[in-house]
Amino acid sequence: MSKGSDWADAFLEMMAVERAAARNTLTAYSKDLLDAQGFLAGRGRDLSDARAEDVEAYFADLAERGASPATAARRRASVRQFYRFVLTEAWRDDDPSRRVDAPKKGRALPKVLSREEVDRLIAAAGARDGAQGLRLACMVELIYASGLRISELTGLPQAALARDPAYLIVKGKGGKERLAPLNAAARAAVKAYLEVRKAFLPKGDAANPWLFPSRGKGGRLTPRRFAQLLDEAAADAGIDPARVSPHVLRHAFATHLLEGGADLRVVQKLLGHADIATTQIYTHVASDRLAEVVATKHPLGRK
Repeated sequence: MSKGSDWADAFLEMMAVERAAARNTLTAYSKDLLDAQGFLAGRGRDLSDARAEDVEAYFADLAERGASPATAARRRASVRQFYRFVLTEAWRDDDPSRRVDAPKKGRALPKVLSREEVDRLIAAAGARDGAQGLRLACMVELIYASGLRISELTGLPQAALARDPAYLIVKGKGGKERLAPLNAAARAAVKAYLEVRKAFLPKGDAANPWLFPSRGKGGRLTPRRFAQLLDEAAADAGIDPARVSPHVLRHAFATHLLEGGADLRVVQKLLGHADIATTQIYTHVASDRLAEVVATKHPLGRK
C-alpha cells in the first residue's frame, strides 16, 4: 500500500471518529480519493507527493470524462479537505490543491505542447537504448497520432496491430468503441517495436496478449511506468517534465488538429467524447495559440 493510501485511510478514520461522518459520506470520500489516486498513478505520482499541476490536471480530466458539475465539485472538496488534514498532521508543508480554481471560475484550459516540442519528445524517446527506445517512441507516436487515453493505450492487445491496420478499434469509457486513425509515422513505429516486443515478455509467457507486455504483476506496462518513462524523455528533450504527461499528448492531438482546420465534430468523434461541449475547450486553446502567433510574429504585433 502506498503512503498516499495510508494517509487516505487515516483521513477517513479521523472523519469517522472525530466528526462522526455518516457511512455514505465516508464511502463518497473513499471513492473520491481512490479516483484521485488512480489518476495520479498515471502521472507517476501519489496523493502523498502530488504537485499542484497534478491536482489541476486531475480536475481537468474529470471534466473531460463527463463528470457532472456536482460530482466534480464533490471530488474537488474531498481532495481539498484531505490536504487540509495532511497539513494539520504536518505530513506535508504545502497544499497542492491550493491552486485549483473554484468551479464558478470555469474549467482550466488543458496544457498543450507545440508541434516542435512533440517532435523533440518523440526523438528523445526513440534515442533511448535499443528495445526501450523503440517501445517508448511507439507509445508516444500512438497517443499523439490517435488521441488515445493512457488506459486505452496500455490496454491494447497485440492482435489489434498485428496486420498493420490504418485504424484501431478502441474500446473507451463505458465500453463504447470508436475508430482511432494511425498515420504513417505511428505505423512505422509500431512495426519497429513489434520486432523487439519479445524482449519485454514475462519469462514463460510467450502467449502474453498485450501489445506492451511487462514482467510486472499485471503482465503489461502500467500507466504509472509509462508516465515515468515519459518524464525521462521530456527531460532528455529539454522540456519541463511537469508540462508533459500521457494526457497532455492527447490534448496536443486534439489542439493540433483544430489548428490545422479539422472540424470540431470530427475531433469529438476521434476523442470519444459523448458531449461536444467537452471538446469545445480545445477551440479556446487553439484560438489562444493562434492569437499568440499573431501577436509575436505579425510585424505590427511586434511593435
